[in-house]
Amino acid sequence: MIRFLHTRIRVRDLDQSVAFYQHLGYTLRDFKDSPQGNRLAFLALPGNDVFLELCHSPDYTASCPEDLMHTALGVPDIIEYCDAVEKAGIEIWPSGWREKFSSGARKMAFVTDPDGYEVEILEN
Repeated sequence: MIRFLHTRIRVRDLDQSVAFYQHLGYTLRDFKDSPQGNRLAFLALPGNDVFLELCHSPDYTASCPEDLMHTALGVPDIIEYCDAVEKAGIEIWPSGWREKFSSGARKMAFVTDPDGYEVEILEN
C-alpha cells in the first residue's frame, strides 16, 4: 500500500512558523538539517500520521502567491477552536465569522501563516 507521508512548505523564519503551527495544535516532532543545507522542522497533529515539513533555506526567499495552495484542518467544534486561535493573536477570516456561523452558514474559516499559506478550518 502506498501512503501519503508529508507535505513540505518553504518558510522565511523557521522558529516563527513553528510557533504559528503550534498555536493551531501541531506538535514539533523533530528538527533536522538536510544534506542540501536546509533546516527542517517536522510537525504533526495528534492522532495523525501525516507530517507537515517546514523547510528554511538561508539562500531561498519563500513567497507564496495568494490562493496558490492551502492545507485544511477538521476540528470538532469550530467556534471553540477559532476562539482559541484568535486568543493566540491569529486573525481568523472571513471577518464576522461568529455572526456567519450563528446564521446557519457553512462553518468554514481560514487563517494565513507567516509566509502567506492559507489554512482552512472546517468543522467535522
